[in-house]
Amino acid sequence: MANSRALPAHARLRSGRLGPLWDLFFRFGPLGWSHYIRSHWAGQRLVIAIPFLWLLVFFVVPFLIVLNISFAEWAPLSRPPYEPVLRWLEDGALQVKLVFASYTYLLHEPLYVSAWLYSIKVAAISTLFCLLIGYPMAYAIARSEPSVRNIYLMLIILPFWTSFLLRVYAWIGLLKNDGVINQFLMWLGVIDSPLTMMNTSFAVYIGIVYSYLPFMILPLYSNLEKHDQTLLEAASDLGAGPVRSFLRVTLPLSIPGIVAGSLLVFIPAVGEYVIPSLLGRTDQLMIAKLLADEFFMNRDWPRASAVATVMLLLLIVPIMIFQHFQNKELAAAKK
Repeated sequence: MANSRALPAHARLRSGRLGPLWDLFFRFGPLGWSHYIRSHWAGQRLVIAIPFLWLLVFFVVPFLIVLNISFAEWAPLSRPPYEPVLRWLEDGALQVKLVFASYTYLLHEPLYVSAWLYSIKVAAISTLFCLLIGYPMAYAIARSEPSVRNIYLMLIILPFWTSFLLRVYAWIGLLKNDGVINQFLMWLGVIDSPLTMMNTSFAVYIGIVYSYLPFMILPLYSNLEKHDQTLLEAASDLGAGPVRSFLRVTLPLSIPGIVAGSLLVFIPAVGEYVIPSLLGRTDQLMIAKLLADEFFMNRDWPRASAVATVMLLLLIVPIMIFQHFQNKELAAAKK
């Protein structure tokens, strides 16, 4: 009996020493399936295929539907025009029907061009501020004692424990004319009348930097924490001061982290909708606001789909840059 208990579960299953109910559990339950996946090559391929299947169903297929709608003609209906781009005719010929009216309209309409430029400007400036604030914080966390490092990281991710919308609404209470900041400055005697901070570009930058700063700090910390400190010691032995050692050693080694953090901030900031809608001005539209208006107010599905397609294609460029730096980092690690 002692020998049978020492056997692993799958071995006792094969020997029939667990009883019929346990046999069914291990054969058809999670343990049985996990054992099958670990011990069969087909199961390994299945595990690898799951994320690709997820991307296919929830990204590729919806994108193809949106792309198809973007080449359709506008119709005064509340539903999208699901007209096929490729169609087989009765005589066997293949008909290709592409309507580029929505794309040409985007290129010639100043409103969309200005919205694109303003969105890129806001995202670029916000990314720069996140980098200037996040790099010293990530550097300090990476060089801190291991006993307090986890506390600092927990404080960085602590805002994610609350709703994103609630955090943006909290800034309204801080920035409005009778908000906390104006009341505090007037109590100190710094100002006589409230400052106009709400519904300004300043409020949009504040909201984006606050919301996306952790996405800059965490990749930078992950990169800086892996640096070999003997390189700085060698630079110091060769006569380099702290500033020169940072510029010649630390900063070049942290470029992959800078690129990763910048892309994690820039890409979602370009398509930001909530923060400009709640904190920004109504006369300065970002592209996400125009996209929502085309979908839900104008009901122009082809034009809105064209905006979404162009947005996605433009954001592929920084993603390819990020992939390039990732490949270089992996190649350098293998050497």
